[in-house]
Amino acid sequence: MGSSPAFSWEESVPPAVRLTRWLKRWNHGGVEPYSLGTISAGDGDFVEEVEVSRHHLWVRDLPERFRNFRIVQLSDIHHGLFLPLEGVEHVVDVINGLEPDLVAITGDYVTYSRAYIEPVARALGRLDARYGVCAVLGNHDYRVDPDAVASALMRRGIDVLRNRSVIFGRGASSLYVAGVDDWGYGADLGAALSEVPEGAPTVLLAHNPRIIHQAAKAGVNLVLSGHTHGGQVNLPVVGILYARTPEQMRFRAGWDRLEDTDIYVSRGIGTVVLPWRYRCPPEIAQIELTADRRSRSETVPVSSNCPADHFEGVAAPFHVD
Repeated sequence: MGSSPAFSWEESVPPAVRLTRWLKRWNHGGVEPYSLGTISAGDGDFVEEVEVSRHHLWVRDLPERFRNFRIVQLSDIHHGLFLPLEGVEHVVDVINGLEPDLVAITGDYVTYSRAYIEPVARALGRLDARYGVCAVLGNHDYRVDPDAVASALMRRGIDVLRNRSVIFGRGASSLYVAGVDDWGYGADLGAALSEVPEGAPTVLLAHNPRIIHQAAKAGVNLVLSGHTHGGQVNLPVVGILYARTPEQMRFRAGWDRLEDTDIYVSRGIGTVVLPWRYRCPPEIAQIELTADRRSRSETVPVSSNCPADHFEGVAAPFHVD
């Protein structure tokens, strides 16, 4: 595929199944009637499941008590016309089965209408994690009604971090989780980190990965973002339309690093503009924190100098000596 980045996808789908899915889209006004579960196709079923990616990411000076602390990241739900509530509920069940210490949601809960706010908040209220659920807002939430989205989530016990931080303790050890409003909608990293002591291990939730440059300058250890959908449509040969090379894909999908700050950008689970994904499956990211600098994401970072064929799928763990 040349140097164009690609994401893992099931290439063995029978042509008849693909044709049936396209016909269903046309019959539903261009919307594919799936919910991240079973898609009926002719005489059989093709199951398109959300992908659970697993990663071990370095946090500098991580206390021993927080090693292997498991964060499950959910992003870009976009509950609405293209993703029905059943899809959200399915994802919640998957996440609960991962037994997370913390669930981090990085924005874009709804698309276009306030009518979707309460249902998606109610579904997300079932998320179960040892230390709870933290969240930030995304650009689509601001376009709909940020205060209504935040209030609905907070009523379900989800801690929405709007330019502030929280602290989690295990014995005498601490881990800070900060969150900012979306880029262009009032993101204030200084305010978010104002209660964080200098040098304290910190995870930052930010919908838009453009915050990475500020985060690296501020000494944040790890940034979790979304927003890009990983490109959503990844065409053979052409690749992602807005990024044709690995260098252009920096900080737009998967794991990367800037200076001493790691970042993971989730592909999310929903869609916008187009009601489908192609060669860019929906994703739930399971992240375990480590103090080992050599440990990396299980997915090869798109900014690396690895051979082009590494971008065709999920690679073996990537290590730096």
